[in-house]
Amino acid sequence: MSETIPTFPGVPVLGALPAVRRDMLRTFVRAAKLGDVVHLPFPGRQGYLIVHPDLIKHVLVDNHKNYGKGTRGYRMLRLALGEGLVTSEGEFWRRQRRIAQPAFHHQRIAAFAETMVTSTERMLDQWAQHDSTKVIDIDAEMMRVTLEIVGLCLMSTDLADESGVVGGAITEVLEGTVKRVQNPLTLPLEVPTPGNRRFVRALSRLDEVVYGIIRERQGMQSPPQDLLTMFMEAVDEETGERMNEKHLRDEVLTMVSAGHETTANALTWTFYLLSQHAEEAEKLRAELAAVLGGRSPTLEDLPNLPYTDAVVKESMRLLPPVWMIARSVIDDDVIGGHTIPAGSMVFLNTYVTHRDPRFFEAPERFMPERFARGDVDRQPKYAYFPFAGGPRVCIGNSFAAMEAKLLLATIAQRYAPRLAPGHDVTPIPTVTLRPKYGMRMFLERVDRSKAAA
Repeated sequence: MSETIPTFPGVPVLGALPAVRRDMLRTFVRAAKLGDVVHLPFPGRQGYLIVHPDLIKHVLVDNHKNYGKGTRGYRMLRLALGEGLVTSEGEFWRRQRRIAQPAFHHQRIAAFAETMVTSTERMLDQWAQHDSTKVIDIDAEMMRVTLEIVGLCLMSTDLADESGVVGGAITEVLEGTVKRVQNPLTLPLEVPTPGNRRFVRALSRLDEVVYGIIRERQGMQSPPQDLLTMFMEAVDEETGERMNEKHLRDEVLTMVSAGHETTANALTWTFYLLSQHAEEAEKLRAELAAVLGGRSPTLEDLPNLPYTDAVVKESMRLLPPVWMIARSVIDDDVIGGHTIPAGSMVFLNTYVTHRDPRFFEAPERFMPERFARGDVDRQPKYAYFPFAGGPRVCIGNSFAAMEAKLLLATIAQRYAPRLAPGHDVTPIPTVTLRPKYGMRMFLERVDRSKAAA
């Protein structure tokens, strides 16, 4: 280790682990102030926070083959997701990625737009039955509607009736995964501790739903040509074998969890930020009124909604759903002039890099204009990387971006959610960045006659 790398002040033996367990976000924010490469010691393994965009590009793009997923976090996540696209590596991952890629081509994604809007309008019709004094959890609502959308678009399956079971189980699994990552003394799942029992019960509920989807599809004579069918019909070029049920389960569960979690979080944080910034919320409504006039948005409308796009991007800058990416170092490498030894971990933290004052004016402020004006386009590419980058860039990034904008445009024409007084808004970094206590909001209705004027 280079002597010039600043080290985050930890404690003997445990290093930075106690600080991470107390307040993970604050710990990484503090560490980022020490330099562009910061050493974080952990029991049995060394970690390095990489802050500068050019160095992040080195890890994700320039020397990406040297950075794998052999981290404790991914090992714990594999207990839940198995070897899906998010967690797998090597040739197996490359094969699965090739199979899945056609499902996310632009023309195919474009066909999903109507489904996204229809599902959202169905949710809004349910909201219309509430009076304006009723408080709802916007976080739960966004989880429910995005789960329905991912089921319909990628698996031709209506998961609306399963949303409570699936959403609760995914939350339990993700929170349990983080607890296991942070506790070096975690016992195997076979040991029936209370936490392990909750984790196993949640996995069992998810497996019941997922295997049910797979077996129903296996019995179809003419299955729909969606992503699930692509996986089921794919044949290994070397062995001639198809994916077994376990591999299918891993990919379906990855689709269900990753496919709705990040977009739901992005929208929840967006509505929170808009509720705290009246001027920006009014600019959004004005654009929607001018372009849509109260009608439902379509895919063709999105290029004419630049401020809507900027609102989503700025929300994902301040409160990025994928708040950190971890990689294991395969061979010794040099980053920013510092030797990073094999066997250590590197952390690429969107939450801290997205708030770096070198690249973002007034970085703590919610300013969609920075995207609308193109300010961010003039910064190093990896100053803003909400979907990671390089060969492992999120395969669903275009799907998620389109979904977030269509849902925001649909909802914001009819409702301006207001944060319930006294509600505690605390970001909690699980696998994704979620509001710890949900997002309790009033549904303030927008005057649609003005929108259509």
